[in-house]
Amino acid sequence: MRIEGGKVAVEMPRSSSRKSRRRKKEAAPPPPAVQRLFETCREVFFGCAAGVVPSQEGVGLLKAVLDDMKPADVGLTQNLPYFLKDNAKGAPPVTYLHLYECDKFSIGIFCLPPSAVIPLHNHPGMTVFSKILFGSMHIKSYDWVDVPQNSVETATTSHSCEIPAKVKLAKLKKNSVFSAPCETSVLYPMAGGNLHCFTAITSCAVLDVLGPPYSDAEGRHCTYYKDFPYLSFSVDGISMAGEEGEHAWLEERDKPDDFVVVGAKYFGPKIVVQ
Repeated sequence: MRIEGGKVAVEMPRSSSRKSRRRKKEAAPPPPAVQRLFETCREVFFGCAAGVVPSQEGVGLLKAVLDDMKPADVGLTQNLPYFLKDNAKGAPPVTYLHLYECDKFSIGIFCLPPSAVIPLHNHPGMTVFSKILFGSMHIKSYDWVDVPQNSVETATTSHSCEIPAKVKLAKLKKNSVFSAPCETSVLYPMAGGNLHCFTAITSCAVLDVLGPPYSDAEGRHCTYYKDFPYLSFSVDGISMAGEEGEHAWLEERDKPDDFVVVGAKYFGPKIVVQ
């Protein structure tokens, strides 16, 4: 307080305005969950390449971000058209929502109506994070068994199928139904179920992060497979330490004709690239 011309003038403390500005700054809303996901991916996959797995700390960091994500974080609800049951004959189409892609990683969402299937396929040189946002799906996954591959002939079993010319041995990693909310699944180039198949029990959405993404130019093709029970075949001259129910034979195949993926526009919160 000071006296000016016989009048009392009251001075407000200057620090109050600074505190007010600081409070406004502190009250700024956090970035959208999808933006945090993008920034975490950019940090975790920095310096990575095909076959190079992010650090254990980085994997845990990205998994934690995905574990917390909800359908609303990417603008999804179960009543959207691509989640509704299709009464048409044949396998229902799968819808893919593209969020972001660079040479280091990609982010997208697979939307599956009931009974839709993403056939058994591989992820060459990739680390993949899959988060079920809602719904239930059966997941079956394998890893290759590193053994010499000789000629294959049919064994004496009651199983009847077309005998493939050549198959490779794989070990079963998952064969269960998973329902949201559940932890994010992580697979690696050589472990964790690098080859997998999704079958929708109910309508469901899967948020996928691939590092690096598929690239025909760099030799990372998506290859599809058909699996045969372990006892269906034998290998000449090799004693295989496999067991029925734990191992299977996988044969490379063309993309199934009834597997259709339709692209759709993503309408959720935008990713800001700076």
